[in-house]
Amino acid sequence: MRHELPYARPGQVIGLLGGSFDPAHSGHAHITREALKRFGLDRIWWLVTPGNPLKKNGPAPIETRLARARAVMQHPRVEVTDIERLTRTRFTAETLQAVQRLYPGVRFVWLMGADNLASFHHWDRWEWIMQNVPVGVIARPGDRVAARTSPAAKRFEHARIAGRAARQLANAEAPAWSLINVPMVDVSSTQIRARGEW
Repeated sequence: MRHELPYARPGQVIGLLGGSFDPAHSGHAHITREALKRFGLDRIWWLVTPGNPLKKNGPAPIETRLARARAVMQHPRVEVTDIERLTRTRFTAETLQAVQRLYPGVRFVWLMGADNLASFHHWDRWEWIMQNVPVGVIARPGDRVAARTSPAAKRFEHARIAGRAARQLANAEAPAWSLINVPMVDVSSTQIRARGEW
């Protein structure tokens, strides 16, 4: 399995952006480039998940989604991966534990949209995630208020790094999280599917 995994050196800071990417689109690529700059990350790995435990209907086949993601996200510091399929993990907390074991000395930052922070308290072992990995949150249109007032934001208010200091997140000890506002590309996988383009 090791040769199929992406390479990372001890001391590097890798952002992890997970999702079904069903399909990947220019909005995902945009927030990835912004996260690289704003959070001071060395690299970002997209974790194309075999399936989302919170979604009733399964996504398109993973090989199809990986191919689309690689076509959409072409950047020398970004790698599209199927780590969750290789590690056979289903939930984010399990995946994070697996990569921490596989990559001793590498620092990981979990990345997510503000819409995910709003519902983060429904995730499996969400408090463990916050307590063990810094979290970078990228605001999308209409999600800022719900994210800032979410149970997770309130529970970990003491660990928040202001957006203007977001580059500190890469070297912060968990719990630590930062919410950044970025110019947005108003496109979603749901819209693409609804138009019959996927």
